[in-house]
Amino acid sequence: MKKVLIANRGEIAIRIIRACQELGLSSVAVYSSADRDALHTKLADESICIGPGPSRKSYLSIPAIMSAVEISGVDAIHPGYGFLSENADFARICKDHKITFIGPKPEHIDSLGNKVKARTLAEKSGVPLLPGSRGVVNSEAEVIRIAKDIGFPLIIKAAGGGGGRGMKIVRQQSELLQQFHLAQTEAEVGFGNADVFVERYCQNPRHVEVQIMGDSHGNIVHLGERDCSIQRRYQKLVEESPCPIVDSKLREALGETALKIAKAVSYESLGTVEFLMEENKRFYFMEVNTRIQVEHPVTEQVTGIDLVKEQIRIAQGEKLSCLPLPRKSSGKNAEMGNSVPLNGHALECRINAEDPLTFAPWPGKVTAYHQPGGPGVRVDSMIYAGYTVPSIYDSLLAKVITFGSSRKESINRMKRALNEMKIDGIRTNIPFHLRLLDDDKFLRGDISTNFLNTFIQKT
Repeated sequence: MKKVLIANRGEIAIRIIRACQELGLSSVAVYSSADRDALHTKLADESICIGPGPSRKSYLSIPAIMSAVEISGVDAIHPGYGFLSENADFARICKDHKITFIGPKPEHIDSLGNKVKARTLAEKSGVPLLPGSRGVVNSEAEVIRIAKDIGFPLIIKAAGGGGGRGMKIVRQQSELLQQFHLAQTEAEVGFGNADVFVERYCQNPRHVEVQIMGDSHGNIVHLGERDCSIQRRYQKLVEESPCPIVDSKLREALGETALKIAKAVSYESLGTVEFLMEENKRFYFMEVNTRIQVEHPVTEQVTGIDLVKEQIRIAQGEKLSCLPLPRKSSGKNAEMGNSVPLNGHALECRINAEDPLTFAPWPGKVTAYHQPGGPGVRVDSMIYAGYTVPSIYDSLLAKVITFGSSRKESINRMKRALNEMKIDGIRTNIPFHLRLLDDDKFLRGDISTNFLNTFIQKT
């Protein structure tokens, strides 16, 4: 591998470009006409326009991406997150053209990226599941029967979905059929696949996910968990590692459960196995993300592992660079561990271009920008003074990540960093984060996926 095309934009494209530079690889940025002045186009060794602003005509257009491959002569593609990152057909096309896809094999995306297939695999692997349908639910009669079996509330989910689209919570029988058809319609429009499934709705859970990593030599490890419970409309806003309520015994149980799924397909590359955890700490499999996650920096901070460089090395056929030490002392019978030690605590706040009270998008020109620094502070950002934030893409501007010896130190550093950070000309959600970081329940770690509903009403 010598030259990598980054089939993405924004902060993740910049993150990948920097990893390529450190590995001695050339990078090629692609951009839409709306992103002509974007920072990733300036930092890459080369940049190529692949179409007009709308994503379907540029970042989601496989012909446009492959044309850029031909023009630039790259031998690898990194898809980042979102866009084509979990598109098995795109991964196959790369393989057919002898272009290294920096991600899982197409068959792994197929088997794990589809929620119904992943749920079936989890069940076969002995992974705990919430009660629900055994597969795709196709008819009104079937959804009525399942609802009778598992009771209300229940949730209907798109098999190929994500980001909250195609998800409908049903609290009573009278809503069932209407929400069933709405979920199917949203799934078809959003993902080109109307398949949905049903499971019991977990009412006040934490969202806890485990980072996994596997290579082509049969090595598979987990890198601990992240708590991603601070969400608004299923969109994560704050993430941390480790989870405040997970001890070493529960961490081992979560990690070993995640690895059951990974080992069932001999998984290669990075991935994330996501769980819902009830207040009694019982956890249930939710889904697998077969890509780098937005929140990967918190895992990097507590493990000391550069996940993007590791992902590239795996795609080059190298062994994991972070294999755990043997569980037993030494000798022929030494047994390798499956986890990497965690040190300290890391927190990530997503900085979005939006009103901090109404959460309405707020694109526009950044007239001034000051990035925070100091001990334990990292910023992954896509903006600069004079940059105009476009209105047609995700509102994420930057991720502020802090690291400390304890959760308290990490939170205090985040408050310092956010007070230092200045983004003028547009509105951002920095004031929202500062209010959150002073909340007593958040400081105690007493959070769930429903936390923000109460917090927003209170503030």
